[in-house]
Amino acid sequence: MTISVNASLAERAGRVAAIAAAHADDVDAQARFPQEAADAMKLERLLSIQVASDLGGEDASLSQVAEICSLLGQSCSAAAMMFAMHHIKLSSLVTHGADSAWHRAFMRRICDEQLLLASATTEGGIGGNLRNSICAISVNGDRCTLEKDATVISYGAYADAILITSRANAEAASTDQVMTAFTRDQYSLERTQIWDTLGMRGTCSDGYLFKGEAPAEQILPKPFAEIAAQSMLATSHLLWSAVWYGIAVNAVVRAQNFVRAAARKSPGVTPPGALRLAEASNLLQLVKSNVIAGLREYETAKSDPDRLSSMSFAVAMNNVKVGSSETILTIINHAMLICGILGYKNGTPFSLGRHLRDAHSAQLMISNDRILGNTSNLLLAHRQDTSLTG
Repeated sequence: MTISVNASLAERAGRVAAIAAAHADDVDAQARFPQEAADAMKLERLLSIQVASDLGGEDASLSQVAEICSLLGQSCSAAAMMFAMHHIKLSSLVTHGADSAWHRAFMRRICDEQLLLASATTEGGIGGNLRNSICAISVNGDRCTLEKDATVISYGAYADAILITSRANAEAASTDQVMTAFTRDQYSLERTQIWDTLGMRGTCSDGYLFKGEAPAEQILPKPFAEIAAQSMLATSHLLWSAVWYGIAVNAVVRAQNFVRAAARKSPGVTPPGALRLAEASNLLQLVKSNVIAGLREYETAKSDPDRLSSMSFAVAMNNVKVGSSETILTIINHAMLICGILGYKNGTPFSLGRHLRDAHSAQLMISNDRILGNTSNLLLAHRQDTSLTG
């Protein structure tokens, strides 16, 4: 099977979403990697759409990537999160690797081979504080080596390459970090923790002892502080939020179908869940508006490094993440109450258990408490934006 060169991103993403949806329940029940969806993404060449066209990509904007995250989120949360996290790492290469010959060649390879990228930013001893590292990369001549106790590497066993953070050298401060790209043939993974969780089971985010050796030119040329501020954190909050919006959309659609079925059974009588459905629809629109506003802010700021690193931009992106992650739980709970026992049970057209469990990860992926603490510090110096025009 080959894809049509004239097929739009929406058509290609739609085909992947259909495959992801067909296997979503089994992926969750078996806590297995969504291999069918991953294979479909590669077949449809969706893993390289963000790369520049002169390197073999399609110059897709972050808004276009987010739309696919949302579509996949309506089908399979694990597949959608895998796609989002891949493109979060790819955004760092696109934004900060264009001036490096090795990283440009690597992006060409991602396009040619549809390589899947994973992230290793968490570490034993620091938890989810990605702006600190204990491990340090060692550079000896033109080679570098790294050993890291990575407590979580999403789909690490299935990735073709891992982008991993560390201190810049053994004498560097914990916040003086770099990011390095290691391809699968350049590292070993020894599993140290098993991903047995409430939700997002198919992301297979086991913990590993990572040991890698590669040419030193594979270290990204920009400090990780710049990469995090100018690409990684913003794209994380935006693409994650797009996935969460997709999960909530599917929950509301199931609730709407339930209310419609009840209305057909009793013509002229408003079903008891109709009012709560209207409330869920209202909240869903708020999440959509929140994500769209964040994407517009990013697209406007992406060509201005100073704006990307500003306090106002950081506050805006933090607010997108916190607002989306908290609101979707209310939406899905509304849907559960509408569908009643058929939403609570597995195996019905209205089942919402997987949606609710997966959505609970949203507040924990970079803890909302950590983000709110950061925002509170920023607001001590930053003047709140009170306009409607940005």
